[in-house]
Amino acid sequence: MNEAQLAERVGAVRAFNRLYTGVIGVLDEGPADAEYSLPEARVLFELAHQDPLPVTDLRKRLDLDAGYASRLLARLESRGLIVRERSEEDARRQLVRPTAAGRDAFAVLNRRSTDQIGGLLRRFADEDQQRLLAAMHTIGDLVGDRRRDPALVLRPPRPGDLGWVVERHGALYAREYGFDARFEALVARAAAGFADRHDDPKQAFWIAELDGERVGSIGCQRGENDGTAQLRLLLLEPLARGHGVGKRLVTECVEFAKAHGYRAMELWTMSVLTAAHAIYRAAGFQLVEEEPHDGFGPALVQQFWRLEF
Repeated sequence: MNEAQLAERVGAVRAFNRLYTGVIGVLDEGPADAEYSLPEARVLFELAHQDPLPVTDLRKRLDLDAGYASRLLARLESRGLIVRERSEEDARRQLVRPTAAGRDAFAVLNRRSTDQIGGLLRRFADEDQQRLLAAMHTIGDLVGDRRRDPALVLRPPRPGDLGWVVERHGALYAREYGFDARFEALVARAAAGFADRHDDPKQAFWIAELDGERVGSIGCQRGENDGTAQLRLLLLEPLARGHGVGKRLVTECVEFAKAHGYRAMELWTMSVLTAAHAIYRAAGFQLVEEEPHDGFGPALVQQFWRLEF
């Protein structure tokens, strides 16, 4: 990335910050004309979800220095919304808890916030709401504290999933390897094959999700004879790499083929897909043939792999 590109991207982030700040000014639990300031509302929110809460933990969550936190809690205490007390387990620790009046105040703030955010969302159609929430999830994943063990789920495809598989193959392989539209067309035909034969008991397709977000796919399909299965459409989003998603998908596919009477499994790939090759080798596949291929734009080497059961 050169300096001009960096400057352009910095400008885009600043423009988003200005827009986001304007929206948050409307949606805050504590706008300027409200009964409670935003820091006061945030304290009541934290106490509503953990009662009692150590003051040191509250300071960390809200990124408050000791002096400001003390003054803030004193104001809330003087209004009868919280009480502070010493911990019975450790007298050096101070705990804070909401009073009945504090819980009532939070209920009002929470209802107001829900109404305001609901009003914002209702401005958009359902599809646009989903786009907005997905974008928020992406920002949170990239700049927030990432989980080290996101929940991995493999599930059958739902309406729209096979279209997503086609779109993501086309976009990722064009960006990372320079494949042209002919590759996306090939993937579309393969995906259509799964859809057309969705009731075939000897084929299956899986979508991988990490924390509810689609990140990968794979399919098992009949080969040229009934004794051989084909592994098709293995896909891994960049954010899924390093979480064992590819290994889990291939393992699931191979075990399905074994359980449904196939004696072998074959797959077709390209030599540039070295990360996938490591997964195939770990599952027991062996490279049996390779030859030049120029059907997707750049000069490639196509490979055929096989696993005997």
